[in-house]
Order: sequence, then C-alpha cells, then structure tokens
Amino acid sequence: MSQEKRIGIFDSGFGGLDVTRAIVAALPEYEYLYLGDTARAPYGDRSQETIYAFTKQAVEFLFAHDCELVILACNTASSEALRKIQQEYLPRYAPDKRVLGVLIPAAEDAMEKSSGKKIGVIATTGTVASGAYTRELAKFDQGVQVFQNACPLLVPIVESGEQDSPETFTVLERYLAPLLREHIDTLILGCTHYGILESQIRTIVGPNVTIISSAAVVPDKLRAYLARHPELEAGLSKGGSIRFFSTDATDTFKRLGSKLFERDIEVEKVSLG
Repeated sequence: MSQEKRIGIFDSGFGGLDVTRAIVAALPEYEYLYLGDTARAPYGDRSQETIYAFTKQAVEFLFAHDCELVILACNTASSEALRKIQQEYLPRYAPDKRVLGVLIPAAEDAMEKSSGKKIGVIATTGTVASGAYTRELAKFDQGVQVFQNACPLLVPIVESGEQDSPETFTVLERYLAPLLREHIDTLILGCTHYGILESQIRTIVGPNVTIISSAAVVPDKLRAYLARHPELEAGLSKGGSIRFFSTDATDTFKRLGSKLFERDIEVEKVSLG
C-alpha cells in the first residue's frame, strides 16, 4: 500500500482543470490527484440527492487513492453536497480526512473586493436554485444585493471544446446582459468551467466589473488553510507530481488539459459507483 499522502481535486468535468492548474502553479511541491466525472457531467441540472451521491463516490475514490485533503472544485457539488459530507459523512467514515469547497472562498473574496455591494453570480441551474451564494454573501453583509443568472449552456460548450467560438461569445452576452443592467460592480464565476471563458467574459463586462474566479482565489485560500493546520500539511507528500483521472477519458480532456497545463498530460480512465 502506498504511503503517499496527496491532495485530491474533484470536478464534474473539465472546469476544475483551470483551478488545478492555478493550485499546482502556486503550490507545486505537493502530490495531486485530479478526478473529473466527465461521463456524468454536467451536474448543474441534477437533483440534490444525485449530486450528493456522485460527489460521495468521487470523495471515496480519492480517499482510496491516498488523498488526505479533497477540494471540491465544483460549485454545484460545493453548494449541494459539501455540507452533508462535512457534517455527516466525514465524522462517521473518515474523521481524519478533510473536504473543502470553492463556494465560500469565492464569496469571501467578492465581499472584500466589491465596492458597491452589487454582486452578480453566473452559475449552473443547480447552484443558482440552491441559493448558496446569496446565503453566503448575506452572512458577510445583510445589505448586499445579489443578482444571479443560470447559464446551462456554458458547461456543455466548455466540455465540447467550443469555448473560443463566436457563438460562445453571443451566448455569454445573452447571459450577462441582465446582470449588467443591474449595474453590478463584481461578478462571481460560480462554476469552475467558466474560468476557461474568463477572457471573453472580461471583454463583455468591461474594466469596471471585478471578476471573481475560483482559479484566482482558491490557491491562496488553500495555502492559508494549510498554514492553519500544520499537522495536516506536515503529513502531505512533497513529490511535486500530478495524476489525472476521468470517468470518460476522451481526447478532448487530454487536449484541453494539455493546453491549460502547457504540457502533455496523460488521463487514466476510471469508474465511480
């Protein structure tokens, strides 16, 4: 049995690769495993019960592959499954492990950077329906105004590798228009897939809207978390490697991952559940 102690990163598909690239760039010394449930993506329009079941399977897979700490680099999983995993699953089955999400770090960063407390959120249907961002932002300031828009077409666009097409820009304009009419000063990209579209989003919203993306926020939050938990950090292996797993190891995953990481990656196909 391997004695490696790794950091696991999970997403429903490709979106978490953007976050993973940023984490590995900021904290290159650790050992990482990335798992994308591409065969069952997107999660955004699934029931809470299904999202929890899929997320639990992913967490169990990563725990079985020596991950001490798992990051849910998936806003849908963070909003629909994280609390139950932390409060019910971990105490019973894995009390020495840790599972973190990306939603609260993004909300914290948005509140710190928002000048007028008019915050827009684009996310999956599931994340918007959960009200998780509205709830978390209100914990910081009851007076914050939150404007949300579900963007169900964006994940399939990224998953199909069409993020640079003219049609994608048109879709983004349509999704962002209602938020811009509210004169938001900050925009949360409430799905990790959307970070891959950030340059187009920046062009549409203009320079006066602050964009909050998981890739920009999570590395520093992870560094701070490890500093607060030295007993966990000290046990993590320092090998500087990363392995990629996917439930549907397609050429698209390899191509997009290799582009994001600026080097060829290999993807191992696995089954969950």
